[in-house]
Amino acid sequence: MIEPATTPDDVVRFVRSMSDVDLHHVAEVVRQVQIERAIDNGDHDAIIAAGFDSGFGRDGLGVLPWVEGSVIVCPGGMVSKSRTSHRCRFISVDDTWVWDSGLLLREDKRSSPGTQEGFRAIALVPLVDGTELDVVTGKARSGQHSVDHVVSYEVREGGLVEVSQRNVTPANMR
Repeated sequence: MIEPATTPDDVVRFVRSMSDVDLHHVAEVVRQVQIERAIDNGDHDAIIAAGFDSGFGRDGLGVLPWVEGSVIVCPGGMVSKSRTSHRCRFISVDDTWVWDSGLLLREDKRSSPGTQEGFRAIALVPLVDGTELDVVTGKARSGQHSVDHVVSYEVREGGLVEVSQRNVTPANMR
């Protein structure tokens, strides 16, 4: 029988003594527990309602994501200027758009208020260490879409850490 680890140092010693296979298994269990806690903790209805109240700037686009309890709140949206022209800001999670992400817990979408066409969305993603997020700001003109700016984050120690920011020019997109 294995003695239970009683202090953080005991846990570290125990983890270091594990085989690679067991270590990968424990990492997956930790990830699953973080996802389960995000599902079980917090009032997702209230978080989404608050997100629609405070998650959008004067330009109608989503603000940067933030942590609320065990979830990451990911605002996104699009504001149309015409049938062929719009501005948008959306979030990708581990290189997949949030709405297609396997980590997506819930997403609510609403029409933009006011006279401009478009929509706003609030997505909730579990706070899982190692998850990478990109906040992508772009626009479309005459049906051609382009990316203007990307802010990248990584979840570390239960928080969002900005790891890079970059402006994207047409020359960088080739």
